[in-house]
Amino acid sequence: METDRTPQSDAPEVPYWHVWTDENGVSRQDRCRLTDFAFASVSEGAAPSWIERLKTPAARVVVLVLPAGWVGEWHENPEPQWIVSLSGRWFVETMDGTRVEMGPGELSFGNDQHTRNRQGHRSGTVGTEPAVLMLVQVTEAPGRPCLPK
Repeated sequence: METDRTPQSDAPEVPYWHVWTDENGVSRQDRCRLTDFAFASVSEGAAPSWIERLKTPAARVVVLVLPAGWVGEWHENPEPQWIVSLSGRWFVETMDGTRVEMGPGELSFGNDQHTRNRQGHRSGTVGTEPAVLMLVQVTEAPGRPCLPK
């Protein structure tokens, strides 16, 4: 893999919401950032771009289409998973009362397994359109979320 010597000060940061469970079994959300980018070629002959290779391998990819008006009452994420919003709008409400709405191109990492009474979070669509989400379920959680800024 070809790597360029572009200064790290130019490296991008990609924001995402991390849904997680604290030591009391309460689900929470923190705004985190992917920051470990290298300026490199993704394959031989391709022009370099900013790449972050996540350490945890994917187990499966799932695409969900949540109908307009859909609400998933209190539940946990079935696996640690990256959630990529492709179209429409949706929300996640955690046990601490935080509600976050997301739209196309926004990321969330669902990692609220083992919450008190298995409540986890509520989620649902926002507006009159379905929400299309791509889930990239991973084999293990990356550990504690980032420290809030």
